[in-house]
Amino acid sequence: MRVGVAGAGGKMGREVCRTVVARPDLELVAALDPLHSGADLAQLIGVDADGLQVSGELDALTAAGAEVVVDFSRLEAARQTLAFCAEAGIHAVVGTTGFTAEDLEDLGRRFAGPAAGAPNCIVAANFAIGAVLLMRFAEMAAPWFDGAEIVELHHDGKLDAPSGTAMVTAERIAAGRAATGSGEFPPDRTVTSLLDGARGGVGPAGVHLHSVRLPGLVAHQEVIFGAVGQSLTIRHDSYDRASFMDGVVLAIGMVAARPGLTIGLEHLLGL
Repeated sequence: MRVGVAGAGGKMGREVCRTVVARPDLELVAALDPLHSGADLAQLIGVDADGLQVSGELDALTAAGAEVVVDFSRLEAARQTLAFCAEAGIHAVVGTTGFTAEDLEDLGRRFAGPAAGAPNCIVAANFAIGAVLLMRFAEMAAPWFDGAEIVELHHDGKLDAPSGTAMVTAERIAAGRAATGSGEFPPDRTVTSLLDGARGGVGPAGVHLHSVRLPGLVAHQEVIFGAVGQSLTIRHDSYDRASFMDGVVLAIGMVAARPGLTIGLEHLLGL
């Protein structure tokens, strides 16, 4: 599989490049990042990349014959890259977060499938297998508790809050309650907040979400459920960006066989 990486100069992009280079069944043929255009990729990722240079132009994907693009970039750049891939017939695996419902509807139209030769797209809020399992476990637990809050913790360079993983987790909790007729959690009883935002943001089903941004963190999340006399905490920690790579490689290998737009890695795992 001939792979291009968009956002190749970022921390996640560099990890994806190293992973693709190390895999005998994958070939890294293009690296995109306007902020590093013209740079020797090997100097960025610390391993031999067969002399590949970073490009700032989307045309580099078609020139290199990329079959799939892995996008870990910024939202606005990802929108442009995915529109280009859909038009050029290139499959896409997307880890960039912050997409709106309108964005996903647009991607669904662009990657419509299942016509022969049409490109496909997989979008996932998190590619760590443990994080995907956390979301599933939270969905299973949701109907059995009287309240839930999400605390997500990321490095201080993360641009969006709450994280895409936290938002999807709240949506899955809401879906779990809706499926059993449980509805939203009871409303928050807090009357006075000494600081705006002290109780976090309120997401689907009334779940409160709290975002922590600190140097030294990578990606962490815990879901805390409460009921009379008990609580349940489900937590996942990614200590290294290598934790996301098994999911990325899985998506690269399966994207050609999944017509249209797939949202969430859980569909690839049978969850």
